[in-house]
Amino acid sequence: MTTVTVPQNYKPTEKESYMNPVMLEYFRGKLQRWKTEIVREADITLHELQDEGGMQEPDIADRASAETEVALELRTRDRQRKLISKIDEALERIERNEYGYCEETGDPIGVKRLEARPIATLTVEAQERHERKERTQRDERE
Repeated sequence: MTTVTVPQNYKPTEKESYMNPVMLEYFRGKLQRWKTEIVREADITLHELQDEGGMQEPDIADRASAETEVALELRTRDRQRKLISKIDEALERIERNEYGYCEETGDPIGVKRLEARPIATLTVEAQERHERKERTQRDERE
């Protein structure tokens, strides 16, 4: 396997060959840095929750507030755990040379969309169809 170096200050553009080795390596690095940052933040939060022991608050309002903060933090961490899973899936798609292509249509997702949401698996059009279908099904159930 050839090592690909991403030039400093590189930003992928629509003008270059889509998902060329440099572009793929750029997105791999972006995804890995994002994952590392999420894990680092989770570790900090975990240590803060362990150190605080907010449930020892003598005042019932303070204890309720501390419990609410812990519940909110745990929900946030759960969302981030799911996000890490999506990042891992995107990294696997890079390994399989499937990254950047719509799971539904096979069309390129597009550089701008991937810059904004590197874990995207659908083109904007496919995502909109998916969301319309979900809304329709939800409306039918109600």
